[in-house]
Amino acid sequence: MNDTIAAIATPFGEGAIALLRVSGPRAVEIAGAVFHGKKAVPEMAPRVQHFGAIFDGERKLDEVLVTVFRAPHSYTGEDVVEIAGHGGVLVSRKILEALLEAGARSAEPGEFTQRAYLNRKMDLTQAEAVMDLISAQTDLALRAATEQLEGRLGERIRGLREAVVELLAHVEAFIDFPDEDIDPATGEALLAKVDAMRAEIEALLATADRGKVLREGVRTVIYGAPNVGKSSLLNVLLGHERAIVSARPGTTRDVIEEVINLRGLPLRLVDTAGLRESEDEIEREGMNRTRRELSRAGLALHVFDASDLKPGEIGAGLVVLNKTDLGEHASWAGAEAVRVSCLKSEGIEALAEAIVARVSGGAAQRDWSLAINARHADCLRRAQGFAAAARTALTDGLSPEFVAEELRGALDAVGEIVGKADSEEILGKIFSTFCIGK
Repeated sequence: MNDTIAAIATPFGEGAIALLRVSGPRAVEIAGAVFHGKKAVPEMAPRVQHFGAIFDGERKLDEVLVTVFRAPHSYTGEDVVEIAGHGGVLVSRKILEALLEAGARSAEPGEFTQRAYLNRKMDLTQAEAVMDLISAQTDLALRAATEQLEGRLGERIRGLREAVVELLAHVEAFIDFPDEDIDPATGEALLAKVDAMRAEIEALLATADRGKVLREGVRTVIYGAPNVGKSSLLNVLLGHERAIVSARPGTTRDVIEEVINLRGLPLRLVDTAGLRESEDEIEREGMNRTRRELSRAGLALHVFDASDLKPGEIGAGLVVLNKTDLGEHASWAGAEAVRVSCLKSEGIEALAEAIVARVSGGAAQRDWSLAINARHADCLRRAQGFAAAARTALTDGLSPEFVAEELRGALDAVGEIVGKADSEEILGKIFSTFCIGK
């Protein structure tokens, strides 16, 4: 934290502008050592851009705009200087080298955001939301990341933590001052509070699947017999020709994967080889891959030819009857399925609605703005275990010390989510996923 760090904050490659960021106790001094303009960096008013040039010794590297942010009113809570120059790979690297020569250290991945957390500019849920915001692929994922960055999840977690603190304080007061006639609120009153805490944890845990969907997408496997239109379905959902379509069965031999945005939900569409009996070694390997993909699927679309006889057994997943333009075989009458014609692009909206309903579990998309990640879920599951143990201790009539011990465990687990009980290992795991410059 005593070092002054520097990094290129924009993505690698050529562009109109490249942004370099310097943060730390010597940020203004170091930027001032390489910047020449009408006004020196230490004299600049905060949040006002100044034009000038960056020099490496006597050599002019680039004409830039420099902005100073004074602590604590900056992203990291430290003195920060941002340098906006031309977006070339070489010139950006030369400016960074000049800053490093002047005394800065190259920033580690996520170190700017980590400093923002350590300087109490944000909690851990907000820090994680920064990366979610950068990697969001859909409007829904973007909205969820934005609301988490604004502190909505952190507010819920802090409310839960305060409830646990209140419970623990009451129990410990009874333990520490037995002669003060403090009501331990045992029986129904205390059980009701523990149950309310468990209900809140359960409600938060219920959003874990939403979080996984928004951050990773739903692995959606398209499967079925050969020549039922699996590749055609992939193409029509994507909106362009991605897979080869042929009347010849067995055209698809390998797995084809693409990501689409369906009503705000990211879907990882996987087109697979048709399942049938075959002597062809390559085709059999393709079918083995299909089975592996099905074992990993979050959603399976089982495609059939609507004009064919309905088979005796139908596998798992959402049934899609394709080729309805050829007419539907009588055996499919009354079958629960989504009916489409990929050739004529009919029924695709109904299929999209059915997919969204399956993925969302009926929850309105406006409720998806609160979505915990895997780390949060792990903490909450541990907290739920401690809460359940505290309840058992109460119902079994154990002494208050046992109840207090379990509540302390729940408090620590909940605190980990926002960073009240952080450790080097937790912070390292979180911020190592960030890009350099963020």
